[in-house]
Amino acid sequence: METLRFCSIRISSRRCLALRAVQEQQHSGSGASFRRNPPLVSYSLSSRGSKSQQASLQAATTTAATMWPDVQTRRRSARMVIGCGAAAEEHSAGVSSATGAVLSPEMVALWRHAQAVCFDVDSTVCEDEGIDELAAFCGAGEAVAAWTARAMGGSVPFESALAARLALFHPSVTTVAKFLASRPPRLNPGIQELVSKLQSHGTEVYLISGGFRQMIGPVAAQLRIPSENVFANTLLFDDDGEFKGFDETEPTSRSGGKAKVVEQIKKEHGYQTLVMVGDGATDLEARRPGGADMFICYGGVIARPTVVAGADWFVVSFTDLIQSLDSK
Repeated sequence: METLRFCSIRISSRRCLALRAVQEQQHSGSGASFRRNPPLVSYSLSSRGSKSQQASLQAATTTAATMWPDVQTRRRSARMVIGCGAAAEEHSAGVSSATGAVLSPEMVALWRHAQAVCFDVDSTVCEDEGIDELAAFCGAGEAVAAWTARAMGGSVPFESALAARLALFHPSVTTVAKFLASRPPRLNPGIQELVSKLQSHGTEVYLISGGFRQMIGPVAAQLRIPSENVFANTLLFDDDGEFKGFDETEPTSRSGGKAKVVEQIKKEHGYQTLVMVGDGATDLEARRPGGADMFICYGGVIARPTVVAGADWFVVSFTDLIQSLDSK
C-alpha cells in the first residue's frame, strides 16, 4: 500500500477558493481506483483575482510544504502546479508555455491531437447538478443533493442513488417543461469556446451524462453538439404525463455505464485517442484499457479528492485546456 499525497481544491459556486490538504491511499492490484502517480494539479487566477484568493493560494502552498516536505511546487505568474516527489520531477519533462502547467509531453500531445473528447455535463459543462436543480424546483433540493454528493463521490452505486433521488420527488412532464422554461442551462465559463475550438480542429465532441435527456438536450443545442453524440438517461411518463420512472436500459443509469459508453464510441468509430473530461467517480471509471486514454478532472465547481487522485490532469478552468489547444 502506497500513500498518495496531494493538494485538492474545493471551489464554491461563487468561485471562492477554499483549499485543503488531503491524504488518500492508493491500493495496488487490478481493482485499484487510483492511478499510479499523483495527477498534474493546475489552477490559475486572473489578474482580477481578489486579495483573499491570492492569500488562499499562498496559504495552501505553505501548508503543503510544511506538512509534506517532498511536495514540490512550480509557479508562473498566478499559475501553480503541485506534485509530490518523483512524480513532480516526472511531470517536469513537459511544460506547456500556454498555461505554465507542467505536464508530460505524451499527455500534452494526446490532448492536443485527441480524435474525440467526451464531456460529463453536470458540474462540468454546466455549473450545477441538473437533478438537484430540478429537485429544488419541486421542493426536495437538500435531500436529493445529499444523494448526489454520495453518488458522485463513488460511495454508493450510481443506480441506487438515481432511484433514491427520484423517489424523493416525482417530476411530471408539465413540471419539467416549466423548469426548463424558467431555468435555461447555466454553462461553465469557457466551455462554449473550448467545444467550438475542438470541433474546428476536427475533434468529435460527445456529452455523456447520468442526467436526463430532457434537460441535456438544450445544453447540446447551445453547444452545437448533434443529438446522436448525446448519451444520457431518460425520464419516463405515463399517458397522463405523470412520472413513471426512468429507462433502466440506458447504460448511463448505472455504475460503470459511462465507461461502457466510451468503449462503445471508441470501438464503433475506430478512435485511437479519446479523452474524458468530468468531475465524478463515474467519469473516472471511463479511464481504463479500451476506454478513455486520458482523464481530465474538472474542478471548477467541486473537486472530489478520490477523483482528483485518479486524474491525469486536474484543472479548475477551461482556459488551461483552451490555451493548450492554441499552442498546437
